[in-house]
Amino acid sequence: MKYVYILESLDSQHFYVGITDNLRARLAKHNAGEVPHTSKYGPWRIKTYVGFSDEAQAFAFERYLKSPSGRAFAKKRL
Repeated sequence: MKYVYILESLDSQHFYVGITDNLRARLAKHNAGEVPHTSKYGPWRIKTYVGFSDEAQAFAFERYLKSPSGRAFAKKRL
């Protein structure tokens, strides 16, 4: 199972989209500062996540959420 997730910083001013097999372990890495891109804006909480059994669909959805229209969709709907 692949999970596409959106993290929100506790100050609610920064968001991060990612993909993982283990959501809890990945969140722990983000909050421990082990991910360079998110280390300066933590701590983080999970805003939303979606599970996919099809890996290709998961990667396509992550790519979409990182696009301008995907960011607008996530901000309005997720």
